[in-house]
Amino acid sequence: MRFLRQSLLGVLLAAVTLALLVYAVQIVAGAVQTRLSTVVEPPRARERVFPVNVVRAQPGTVEPVLDTFGQIQSRRTLELRAAVQGRVIDLADSFVEGGSVQAGQVLVQIDPADARAEVERVENDLLDAEAEQRDAERSLTLSRDELAAAQEQADVRDRAFQRQQGLSDRGVATAATLETAELAAASARQAVVSSRRALAQAEARVDQAATGLTRAQIAVADARRRLDETTITAAFDATLGDVSLVTGRLVSANEKLAVLVDPRALEVAFRVSTGQYARLLDASGDLLNLPVQARLDVGGADLRATGTISRDSAEIGEGLSGRMVYARLDTPRGFKPGDFVTVDVREPAIDDVIRVAASALDAAGTVLVVGEDNRLERLPVTLVRRQGDDVLLRGEGLAGRDVVIGRTPLLGAGIQVRPQSQGAAPAPAPTDEMLTLSSERRAQLVAMVEANNRMPAEVKERVLTQLGGDQVPANLVQRIESRMGG
Repeated sequence: MRFLRQSLLGVLLAAVTLALLVYAVQIVAGAVQTRLSTVVEPPRARERVFPVNVVRAQPGTVEPVLDTFGQIQSRRTLELRAAVQGRVIDLADSFVEGGSVQAGQVLVQIDPADARAEVERVENDLLDAEAEQRDAERSLTLSRDELAAAQEQADVRDRAFQRQQGLSDRGVATAATLETAELAAASARQAVVSSRRALAQAEARVDQAATGLTRAQIAVADARRRLDETTITAAFDATLGDVSLVTGRLVSANEKLAVLVDPRALEVAFRVSTGQYARLLDASGDLLNLPVQARLDVGGADLRATGTISRDSAEIGEGLSGRMVYARLDTPRGFKPGDFVTVDVREPAIDDVIRVAASALDAAGTVLVVGEDNRLERLPVTLVRRQGDDVLLRGEGLAGRDVVIGRTPLLGAGIQVRPQSQGAAPAPAPTDEMLTLSSERRAQLVAMVEANNRMPAEVKERVLTQLGGDQVPANLVQRIESRMGG
């Protein structure tokens, strides 16, 4: 009975399992048929709208500014060198590094004893040459008198010979008498020749004396010049540099003693590319006298000087490129030769251009503008000039359109956007903007300047004077706050 009961239980469990499997197969088959018979509708896509920053393109006239770097130098720089050798016996009080000297001021005195002795010696030689010239002139006068006397005697002897010859022809004189007269006449002519030779020698002596006198005069002038060269004076008002001299030092000829630098005749030399140089020329190829500004940062305050382009270099220079341009500075207050400065050159004005951020222009020379239904359109433009983070553009149909700035790879023609206007295209920032400061802000700026120990005293005084005025330059305030944590 027990075996039968267990057998029936096993059959029952097998039947239940089989029933469950059949039920599961029916469920899966029904699900598959339902899935296959169901029509799936794709989801309706929604167009994405991108927010973009735009500016209104407004054409106008812009004066481009060429930014470059240059170095301050003096147009009048003179090396002081010793023309003669000797020992330095006296120096001017201002003959020190950075000393100011005036034109004509005696700077260095070299021992003139040897030069003065040489002057006295050549002056004595000059006296000898003058005496020799006087003696030669007297000898010339005597030689002329001797020649005249010899010529007169020769004439008398010749007349006597002619008279004896006449007597001989009439048979009165003897042959011996005629021969004696003829010999006397020949001797007189020989004396005339000797006198002429003596006169020629006297004339040559006069010429030699004149030459000796000229040489003596040249020697005197040279000796006096060397005596004058023992005293070194300033050629113009200047400041001394590279001073390497003390009293008592023995200097050699042509030794460098110092350098005279005119602090008021300063200019800035800056190098530009060939393309930039071409923009500085007029229609005839001459360099334009464009205004420039040199800037030097000194501890929160700017040293600034204005000037005008004066010339350019004659050649490029080995291993260099571009062009070297020079500009004279009008008021170079605070600048020194050797300063490395920033140079702003204001180029000729360009008409009918639009100034936008450089991020609005792509590599293909196109910009994106907002069209109908706020969809983007690609517009070709011409790049006229780059100005820092901005560009100057021209393009047909660009005026008055909203230009997209801050382009991303997601933006392109036909994409719908949501414009966020940034106003009109930026204009050139003014450089002479003035601000009216509150008393708290003014006191804070003054405290910042006074606490700066690295700022030179004269610069600090000038900055404090500017901060004490009713109107303060905006760039001065900005630099003080940016450099000192404002």
